[in-house]
Amino acid sequence: MESPTASSHLLADPDDCQVLSLENPPEQPRSLRQVFEAEESPLLRYAFGLVGQRETAEDLVQEAFVRLHAHWDEVANPRAWLFRTIHNLALNHLRDHQRECSLDATQEWASNAPDPEQALGKLEAIGTLQLLIAELPSADRKLILLKYHQKLKYDQISQCTGLSVGNVGYKLHHLLKHLADSLRHLGIESAEG
Repeated sequence: MESPTASSHLLADPDDCQVLSLENPPEQPRSLRQVFEAEESPLLRYAFGLVGQRETAEDLVQEAFVRLHAHWDEVANPRAWLFRTIHNLALNHLRDHQRECSLDATQEWASNAPDPEQALGKLEAIGTLQLLIAELPSADRKLILLKYHQKLKYDQISQCTGLSVGNVGYKLHHLLKHLADSLRHLGIESAEG
């Protein structure tokens, strides 16, 4: 099974910092086609991470866009709405298909792997965290991406963003605290859900 490619919205080169802007410009109205072109790949990666099957991930993304089309006039933030929809569709799919598994998956579960409910709880925790990150203002989201996806050090993030090293640490500390509080508020106390 082929894994989706690395996230296209992350910096390809950690030294290529000019693409970042700390300002959160007002989002320009986009057409459904523009949203599809911009968000299809990140949504496929997200869905694949939740369900672990490429074809199912593609079906979930297609269903999410069909639902977005039906509610287009009502949705203020299509990106966040799509991620939340994918999250919910994936959880429904996993719940509905929890007894179905391939021969490889059966052998994997039999070989001291965690029980299915624990694995589902972990997937739900990861999905919820990704959803919370997607809903952050873009400047905050970029700090998280630079630190945890690009694995940059504070001084490198400082160079990319123009923030002082101390301010980078301060902002990341409070972002992580906010995300942890949000997860607790949603009933997620650990990485296992």
